[in-house]
Amino acid sequence: MDQPRPVPLENDRVRLEPLGPQHVDGLREVVADGEIWRIPYAPHVPPPEEVAARVADQCASDEAGRTASWAVVARGSGRVIGHTTFLNISLRDRRLELGSTYMAGSTHGTGLNAATKLALLTHAFEELGCLGVEFRVHHLNIASRRAVERLGAQQDGILRAHRIMPDGTLRHTVVYSILADEWSGVKASLEHRLRR
Repeated sequence: MDQPRPVPLENDRVRLEPLGPQHVDGLREVVADGEIWRIPYAPHVPPPEEVAARVADQCASDEAGRTASWAVVARGSGRVIGHTTFLNISLRDRRLELGSTYMAGSTHGTGLNAATKLALLTHAFEELGCLGVEFRVHHLNIASRRAVERLGAQQDGILRAHRIMPDGTLRHTVVYSILADEWSGVKASLEHRLRR
C-alpha cells in the first residue's frame, strides 16, 4: 500500500482539498452551522475558537505521515462544508481508518457526506491499494452509525469501555469496515444512491 497523502480528490458533488490554514475560516462556519461542536459524543469537532489550533495540529500530523486530512468543498457553491481524515494508517496491513469527519449541519441528509466517502473510498481502494477501510463510531452516535451502515460497511464489533470522554463518560466504540473484495458492490450502491 502506498503512503496516504492528502492529495486533491473530487467527483461531481465535492472537491477534497488538502487541509491547510486557508480553510480555517470556512471550518469555523462549518462547526457553527448547526452547532455541531456541541454534540457530546463528537469531541473531534472543535468549537469555533479552537479551529485554527486543530487545523495546525492536523497539518503537522499530515506532514509527519501519521494522517492525511482534507477540507471538503461543495462543487456547486465552492463553500467549505466539512473536514475528514485518514488515520490509524497501517502500511504493513494495508489498512486505514476513515474518520474525524464532520460536515456542516445544513448538509446533513443532502448526499454530500456520501459523495465525500465515495471519493475517499475510491482513493483508498483503487489508488492506495487498501485491503480494508475502518470506521469507528461512538455507540450513542446513532446518526453516524446509520450513515456508515448506509455506505455498506459491516459491523466488526464493539470495543467496550474503549475511551473516557472529556465529560468523564465511557465511550463504547462501534467498529465497522469495508474490505477490498466488497468494494465494487459498495461503490456501485453508492453511485446508484448518488444518482437518485
